[in-house]
Amino acid sequence: MNAMVRPEVHAVFDAQSNTISYVVACPNTQRCAIIDPVLDFDLASGRTGQDSAKKLIAIIEAHALEPVMILETHVHADHISAAPWLKQRFECPIVIGDAISETQKAFAPVYALEAEISGSGAEFDRLLADGETFQVGDLTGTAIHTPGHTPACMTYILGDAGFVGDTLFMPDFGTARCDFPGGSARDLYRSIQKIFALPDNTRLFMCHDYKAPGRAAFAWETTVAEQRSSNIHVGGAISEEDFVTMRTGRDAKLGTPKLMLPSVQTNIRAGKLPGADDQGRVFLKLPIDAL
Repeated sequence: MNAMVRPEVHAVFDAQSNTISYVVACPNTQRCAIIDPVLDFDLASGRTGQDSAKKLIAIIEAHALEPVMILETHVHADHISAAPWLKQRFECPIVIGDAISETQKAFAPVYALEAEISGSGAEFDRLLADGETFQVGDLTGTAIHTPGHTPACMTYILGDAGFVGDTLFMPDFGTARCDFPGGSARDLYRSIQKIFALPDNTRLFMCHDYKAPGRAAFAWETTVAEQRSSNIHVGGAISEEDFVTMRTGRDAKLGTPKLMLPSVQTNIRAGKLPGADDQGRVFLKLPIDAL
């Protein structure tokens, strides 16, 4: 990690999807990255909106920041990404891990999109390999491949801050599900060990919070030390086998996320909605009995 520069982290909580999006800024240059932006989507009406993304823009404008990239930690199953809308606004690339090809190949058949999805991640502007570095001003970022929830999940380290996507939740809520196509509880356990190997005081920022029972407020920042010692699913001395048994059993009882079907088919194309027909209409697919 680059210990010389401590990033400024600004968060936006989206109540509909319980997603936290971030603006991560270099204090020396005012350049920033946007992480996991949300496009508003009303399932009942099919209407989209940009209220959540506009909150990110308000932060960027209030601090006179310059976005240089939009980072996706993974293909989200609970919201449609606002990355294309923000890319048009700021003319910066959409970036994801290079294992996105595996996620595309896992999900394209669910929607009969084999002929429309590249299977190579070409829909994104830049693909980051495990251990690859990138720059946000004077901040040197590192991409860590942390599969398990999906094959392409990435954790991004910028200075003393790590953005873990759905790999971890707050210590009192545990870990992410692994039962989507391409998911693996064993991979998730091993990915979490990579995060636990970071310095104790590394700040970790969650992509979601569902407010664990007994907690009064939503929260999304913790540390490696706190997660390692007290995460209810994977903290302490829990073994890989015990974790896999717990996670697999828990996943078998979970329902499908409300926005999964519209979200995944869009997010595997970097958040781009399908092309309009000759009358300007856009349609999503609703696969029946596919999951």
